[in-house]
Amino acid sequence: MMDNRHQNTTEVVAFFARAGMRKRVVELESNDFFFNQGDQADSVYCLENGRAKLSVLSGKGKQATIALLSPGDLFGEESLAVASPQRVATATAVNTCTAVKIGREDIICMMHQQAEFCDIFMRYLLKRSMRTQADLVDQIFSTSEQRLARTLLLMAEGSKPNGPQAMIPPITQEVLAEMVGTTRSRVSFFMNRFRSLGLISYTDRIRIHRPRLEAALESQFVGG
Repeated sequence: MMDNRHQNTTEVVAFFARAGMRKRVVELESNDFFFNQGDQADSVYCLENGRAKLSVLSGKGKQATIALLSPGDLFGEESLAVASPQRVATATAVNTCTAVKIGREDIICMMHQQAEFCDIFMRYLLKRSMRTQADLVDQIFSTSEQRLARTLLLMAEGSKPNGPQAMIPPITQEVLAEMVGTTRSRVSFFMNRFRSLGLISYTDRIRIHRPRLEAALESQFVGG
């Protein structure tokens, strides 16, 4: 699933390059914003390096993370929906990030002129939608311990995808708690539990032992 997603995204980026589309490389540090919820949506981004997240803020001031982004992911596609749309979420760099920014009009023009590009791009958006639905189901039905395990695995996607271990970007337990939808104290409890079970290890950086954590997640280990 991860390989197919990045393969499709690479095809999209390859079309950008071949068509000579106007694009700009942007570099952000941890906690910088690509864009904020409510901003005018005039471009699409492709993350080249680093990790980012999409979050939404309710009218009552409650924030929720709705997606974790890895290298190769596209985001900001709401800009293609209608003329002068607004951003529906905030895109924030989790660590140092590099991304390519492509204007809305350039992408729309290419979709009209290149049927193959349009097909690839729509397949990517459909798979992205399916993944978002899976995230929503996970948020509703999984325990916070299971959601934390899945979040760690998602964050490890870009690091040697075929290797048994992966380092995730530097991240605080407060940020993990926000992503999972629980408290920092619960994240601390689960992280200590994961480490005691040999699912992760960490000093200054968290190392994920993929096969063990995946097996634990599939076995539906209990937590609250």
